[in-house]
Amino acid sequence: MEDRYPFQEVEKKWQSTWEEEDTFRVINDENKKKYYVLEMFPYPSGKLHMGHVRNYSIGDVIARFKKMRGFNVIHPMGWDSFGLPAENAAIKHQIHPQKWTWSNIDNMREQLKELGLSYDWKREVATCHPGYYKWTQYMFLKFLEKGLAYRKKSPVNWCPECQTVLANEQVIDGQCWRCDSQVVKKDLEQWFFKITDYADELLKDLDLLDGWPERVRTMQENWIGRSTGAEVDFSIEGQEEKVTVFTTRPDTLYGVTYMVLAPEHPLVAKLVKGTEREQEVFSFVKKMRNQTELDRVSTEVEKTGIPLGVNVINPLTGDKVPVWIANYVLMDYGTGAVMAVPTHDQRDFEFAKKYSLDLKVVIQPEGETLIPGEMTQAYTQPGIMADSAHFNGMMNTDAISAIANYLEEQGFGRKTVNYRLRDWLVSRQRYWGAPIPVIYCDECGIVPVPEEQLPVKLPEDVAFKAGGASPLTTSDSFMQTICPKCGKPARRETDTMDTFICSSWYFMRYTDPRNEEEAFAKEKVNYWMPVDQYIGGIEHAILHLLYARFFTKVLRDAGLADVDEPFKQLLTQGMVIKDGSKMSKSKGNVVSPDDIINAYGADTARLFILFAAPPERDLEWSDQGVEGSYRFLNRVWRLVKGQTEALKAVDGQVELSKLDKKDKALYRLIHEVVKRVTEDIEERMNFNTAISAIMELVNGLNANLEGDILVRKEGIEKLLVLLAPFAPHITEDLWHNMGHADSIHNQVWPTWSLEALKKDEMTVVVQVNGKVRDKIVVSVETDKVELEKLALDSEKIQGFIKDKQIVKVIAIPKKLVNIVVK
Repeated sequence: MEDRYPFQEVEKKWQSTWEEEDTFRVINDENKKKYYVLEMFPYPSGKLHMGHVRNYSIGDVIARFKKMRGFNVIHPMGWDSFGLPAENAAIKHQIHPQKWTWSNIDNMREQLKELGLSYDWKREVATCHPGYYKWTQYMFLKFLEKGLAYRKKSPVNWCPECQTVLANEQVIDGQCWRCDSQVVKKDLEQWFFKITDYADELLKDLDLLDGWPERVRTMQENWIGRSTGAEVDFSIEGQEEKVTVFTTRPDTLYGVTYMVLAPEHPLVAKLVKGTEREQEVFSFVKKMRNQTELDRVSTEVEKTGIPLGVNVINPLTGDKVPVWIANYVLMDYGTGAVMAVPTHDQRDFEFAKKYSLDLKVVIQPEGETLIPGEMTQAYTQPGIMADSAHFNGMMNTDAISAIANYLEEQGFGRKTVNYRLRDWLVSRQRYWGAPIPVIYCDECGIVPVPEEQLPVKLPEDVAFKAGGASPLTTSDSFMQTICPKCGKPARRETDTMDTFICSSWYFMRYTDPRNEEEAFAKEKVNYWMPVDQYIGGIEHAILHLLYARFFTKVLRDAGLADVDEPFKQLLTQGMVIKDGSKMSKSKGNVVSPDDIINAYGADTARLFILFAAPPERDLEWSDQGVEGSYRFLNRVWRLVKGQTEALKAVDGQVELSKLDKKDKALYRLIHEVVKRVTEDIEERMNFNTAISAIMELVNGLNANLEGDILVRKEGIEKLLVLLAPFAPHITEDLWHNMGHADSIHNQVWPTWSLEALKKDEMTVVVQVNGKVRDKIVVSVETDKVELEKLALDSEKIQGFIKDKQIVKVIAIPKKLVNIVVK
């Protein structure tokens, strides 16, 4: 018998067998209930890291478990393979992004196979493959057809290092999400998706996602940022134009003393054109454009502004209100114009004090009178309306809707809903992405590429160099084309799509990955979708998850699928950390999966990473923990190998009534562990406690090596099946050694017997005057009279009640005995 688990030989053998026999191949089967397990697909950087190992091991346990529970399980893998790193590698190493990417994919695919993951590789997709991005382009055309894609010139977030535009969601603390460079504003013609058309549904349907972490739902709710209020029109003194503001506080309208426009507001240039303030205003606007939005709205940054020298008219009072521009008002929120009420908004109060602007109180606290000149801060609590015409005396909370209604009646404004969410900017000035399928013709304008001409392929005759315009602009063969409408010379769009578009529908392509006639057959996507369990990092809470939800709803409305939400359950796994911080090359604390697999095997790597912490918690790397997992697998190996021949020779069912006390206890433990492991995986996804229970079973089996052979055989076989989702190679090998022909991963998940769980004996606490003085083991059938007698006969209890008067004895069968003495 081999003493040690020969992981290198065993793991390679079974990985080859599974691949040859297509063990994890899955097809549509309307007669079986489906289960879709999906981990977020990786960017092919070239090497897996421990975060990948954790993510994919979690998904693999769920996939294998659900398959054994009788589900038709789809568990696919692919590559989010467009993106800037490939382009940067092309510049740095003078290698084409395509060659770099596919080489990385080949390497990472082999690493994933070495982990023994149960992927159906026949469903593999890569977003950079023309067979995939053809359908990404098709979807762009669908968005365009439905009025959900449009082009406009606008100030955009520009990363000077990446030389490309960023969506608002990709600017984090004023920096590029990818390279941490400071982001600046730049005016460009860009393509946008109208995600705001779906803002209400995206918000409302968060209620359907009770399988998502509350934290993620809250993050999306805050990002969408729904505000109910009113739009109010202020006429500009001496002009026909109006300025419209959005406010959630119509009750403060009578207290407006100045108005602030965003420096980028289109009216600013008109209002100061030809005036003495024109140059000063333009200088201020230029300065503001180079500040990040985060800095401009930060409470720590001083609020600055300048007057434009014009007034607007308050529609409710007729008062002239001076117009300013200031750093704290953004064009991206509301209408880009803010009515300022210094007495009832702290930011407005500080600005008014700084620039000696008027103050007017329109909400008074009950029983008090605020005097504007004596106020040291804004009054923002509920109160009584004052100096507000016929609304005087009302509670301001009631006046909010009353004044909003009045505005509508008088034609001064309208009730409305505003969102923090902005349309999704999808243009990127890079090469390695899906080309936007649009042609520009001098005669016909913007012309969609006909569907039969898709995919618009990326050209290879491009020049890659640091900085500058998109490499696509260097390819005449790509840029110069013929207008499909009029047949005259035209040019192609040289922007590519944001890579988040590619990852917003990949989960649907997995359901029908080789379909060349459509993105996916409707009957197939309807069978598999939604994803039952999605697994990935919390960092995707807004970007990817919001975009994927939006895409799913658009494709539903286009008649391509009948699903409202893409992901039913969401697990956001914690990070893998070492020495107190996230693994990174710069910190020198990276542990390579290859090194662990070479030294201990894939089963050990998987077992450790699943045992060390619950999946949603951060995991602290431990070399000792890895060693411990390896030692445990060797204990399993020796336990099973040492009994294999004897166990193979017997057959039959355990007869519970004929077992002695020790065998009965082991049989109970076997069924207790089956129950615990099943519930830990199915109900809580507490893999660490499931593995702990399996370890208890191994201890129990080792402690009874001479016991009833049928009990031991049942225990060993159940042990292997319970351990199989966590350590698939060692269990497969031991299972076949036990004489089984079919794969362990095709077995039915074990059940537990309620009869086996019943205990013959139990421990009962014995108290004297309410204090625990002894514990006695009694039959579960012991009645009240017998329980009282056994407690009083206890030697320990005799020591506490000797020479004392027993007042009463309270005996509760199966719980406790309390003896009251004096």
